[in-house]
Amino acid sequence: MYELYQLGECSWYIDCPAKIGIYQQNDTEVYLIDGGSDKDAGRKVKKVLDEKGWKLKGIINTHSNADHIGGNQYLQRQYGCKIFAPGMEAAFINYTLLEPSLLYGGHPPKALCHKFLMAAESECSDISDPDFPAELQIISLPGHFLQMIGILTPDGTAFVADCVSSAATLDKYKVSFIYDVAEYLKTLDFIESYEAKRFVPSHADVCESMAELAEINRRCVHEVADKLLEICAEKLCFEDILKKVFDTYSLNMNFQQHALVGSTVRSYLAWLLDDGRVEALFEDNRLLWHTV
Repeated sequence: MYELYQLGECSWYIDCPAKIGIYQQNDTEVYLIDGGSDKDAGRKVKKVLDEKGWKLKGIINTHSNADHIGGNQYLQRQYGCKIFAPGMEAAFINYTLLEPSLLYGGHPPKALCHKFLMAAESECSDISDPDFPAELQIISLPGHFLQMIGILTPDGTAFVADCVSSAATLDKYKVSFIYDVAEYLKTLDFIESYEAKRFVPSHADVCESMAELAEINRRCVHEVADKLLEICAEKLCFEDILKKVFDTYSLNMNFQQHALVGSTVRSYLAWLLDDGRVEALFEDNRLLWHTV
């Protein structure tokens, strides 16, 4: 774990639970693509950089989920480097209470304010900042989170963040986190035919084509949607729907899973509502969901 692998002339990655990309701008200066999960990850990244004699010039966060930004604060303090992310993602990095707040739908309890959902804050600039390395191509990959991006380096390596999950992850958890289902499906269509020499998903193996992974993830989205339509054949409130989802996929309920899976199920229901496949009814001061 935390071993360094070279992919192309200027592209590397550190193997860890959420892969950390490295763009080598010159002999001594590098940019990270995502900052690791926590302070300990930041220390391990610094050790890798020190061993190569590299100075960290900046961190480009693909999105603001805690497992991608948790090492930011430590690394920024060590190197004084700039951190970049798009719009809303930058806001969430600057104010990390926003992530558990979004997931919970209100001010989160302490049970959700831990490093897995609420990273240490760091100072983040928008990717429009003039100091952002102009030679890197930004790939828009919305859906998994607010304004997630990928990065294409000059040697043709595409770091594509969380736009796909591995087949093993989907088999284990089935309901992977998605913020906007419609945009997520568009991103799968886009990345399936995107041209690059190699792809580096954060939570799947490096590959030369995204077609197979995109199809596996697309199929999973539609399977979950079909299951929700089946569940909502009877009028149900959200908590009853969520219980059936957990029971169906043998998931274990706790505060974190209630927030993550619950947020995703709400996103599915919103998509199905906007698509005209379910209706939202208000009866006896309850919001009920029903398949049309």
